[in-house]
Amino acid sequence: MNESLLHYVWQYQYFDKIDLTTVAGENVSVFNPGLLNSHAGPDFSNARIKIGDVEWVGTVEIHINASDWMIHKHHENLAYENVILHVVWKNDKPVRRRDGSLLPTVELKNRIDEQLLLGYKKLIGSPEPIPCAKSFGNVDELIKISMLDKALFHRLERKAKQIQDTLTQNQNDWEETCYQALGNNFGFKVNTDPFQQLVRTLPYKILLKHSDKQEQVEALLFGQAGFLDDTFDHDYFSLLKREHDVLSRKYNLTKKKLHVTHWRFLRLRPANFPTIRIAQFAALILSVKNIFSKVLDAKTYDEMVDLLSVQQSAYWQHHYQFNDKEIQNIPPLGKMSIDNIIINTIVPLLVAYGKSRDEQEWVERAVLILNCIPAEENSIIKKWNNLKQPVQTAFDSQALIELYNNFCLKRKCLDCTIGASMIKPVQCLTQ
Repeated sequence: MNESLLHYVWQYQYFDKIDLTTVAGENVSVFNPGLLNSHAGPDFSNARIKIGDVEWVGTVEIHINASDWMIHKHHENLAYENVILHVVWKNDKPVRRRDGSLLPTVELKNRIDEQLLLGYKKLIGSPEPIPCAKSFGNVDELIKISMLDKALFHRLERKAKQIQDTLTQNQNDWEETCYQALGNNFGFKVNTDPFQQLVRTLPYKILLKHSDKQEQVEALLFGQAGFLDDTFDHDYFSLLKREHDVLSRKYNLTKKKLHVTHWRFLRLRPANFPTIRIAQFAALILSVKNIFSKVLDAKTYDEMVDLLSVQQSAYWQHHYQFNDKEIQNIPPLGKMSIDNIIINTIVPLLVAYGKSRDEQEWVERAVLILNCIPAEENSIIKKWNNLKQPVQTAFDSQALIELYNNFCLKRKCLDCTIGASMIKPVQCLTQ
């Protein structure tokens, strides 16, 4: 038994309510169990319950043992003064309020269907990464669709919150926040950390001042990334090094510079080398001024793709690294990479912007764009494919990635409508 299961049982009233009484013998009728509270304070708010002859409206607190009330120091917290009912698995100790009065308590130990408890234990004890894998095909499609919607918006809200936190750090500068979010994404997981350091120590406003000069933007980015610390005897490298020496002194950037060892090349395809990604990032900064404004102006998926379709400068069309020339042309930022940026950066930016302005149209645009992008292909999506779950668009794949990472792996089956439907009792006795 754990509190999550008790929350579930109380929320959906999956227990025997015939002759329900408090441990003191007062009759109890539950008209409304209340709303589950995910923040600080009692577990359920706005409950409506009749205890004895009096109908109460207030909060409900859930514990495994009644004594947890004291262990958690609720008796010292004024936020718990309006608790009208204490619901516990086991009443191991009488609990009193600050004024000494006995807190009405209901014990559920002998009122929950044994099959529900066994079903829950079997589900969370499954060795499979997706606990409900064996029964997944039997779940009603409407329940699955409902959960995918919930998981997708859970993911969007979480990512939007990260954007909003960055925005606060940037004193509500959306352009700087967009630049940093894009920079993080250009690391494409393997080099996310050094790219994040790079964009946080090289402000966008500095790059904008030089966005009409390719060699200066590239000098700032490659120099601050640490790639100009070496010595190569050719004109392009020497030019960038000279430009960076001047600009780093001008903007006091020298001490903020990364070292080349921060970047990872091992086991990467050359097209994913951080040098190529920095060159493509530079091309985006050079081709799109005030990038966040342009993101807002792009109303469709195709316009987003056009915005991000950039070609790195001539040198980086034939070099994967400095002084390492290739005969064949090195392609620009690819379609899959552009889709990745739209999914993981542009869409969360739109959602965060919409929430900050309380304008739902931006959230709707973000969702519409996700529905235009082909589904991602990765090891997580393969697991869902094996369960015959349709995955057609990025809306589907993003929802399933969130479901897997933040519900399945964490065994939050009771927060998942799919998992919850599997342990729902066939029938529940009511008063």
